[in-house]
Amino acid sequence: MFVACSTLCFAREPLETALRHIAELEFDKFELALIEDGQHMRPSEAGDNPEAALQRLRSGPSLIPSSLQIDFGAVDWSLPATRKRFDGLCRLAKSLSVAVLTIPAAPLGTPVAAEVKRLSSVVSTATREGLVLALLTHAETLTADPRVAVELCQAVPGLGLTLDPSHYLQGPNPTVDYDIVFPYVQNVHLRDTGLVPGEFQVRVGQGKSEYARVVTQLKRYG
Repeated sequence: MFVACSTLCFAREPLETALRHIAELEFDKFELALIEDGQHMRPSEAGDNPEAALQRLRSGPSLIPSSLQIDFGAVDWSLPATRKRFDGLCRLAKSLSVAVLTIPAAPLGTPVAAEVKRLSSVVSTATREGLVLALLTHAETLTADPRVAVELCQAVPGLGLTLDPSHYLQGPNPTVDYDIVFPYVQNVHLRDTGLVPGEFQVRVGQGKSEYARVVTQLKRYG
């Protein structure tokens, strides 16, 4: 188990500046967030030209990438162009020696059967490349309900979760018990979060995030 800093922590600055800040904070690992409407590297450009993306990352500080967080936005995953870009990102991940790719689940209201069909195909691609695909637990997607998150993992062998407890603390049911997701957790996003609306991210120590408990549960499930 190790701690990395997400490039999203410096989302308003250029990627190269974000990586420099991460190095100055004495992190040696970082999670690369590829967000289509973000200010850093977009998944469409990195997927179309993974070699150029690799060279851009290697020209910065000597940090070790821990995982990729990928968000194409509202795209049709059945389109060949989307799948080709995802294939390119899998090649980029292998070149970076990254094992875990995180993507968002389908929006709330999406039929679970339709999401299982989509994920089965995407997981197959990732697994073929020796990678683990994980769904982010997010209040606006199907994983807002821990039971549905687990159902998806059970229906799609090889699928994991990237746990973001903040979305459960600030979700429609802030007292929800999400312990059932831990056996499927491959990655974790942590920030301190309060229970009051508007307290999604607060200074460490001012919120209700139970870091020690999360780590204990992760150790319990290896």
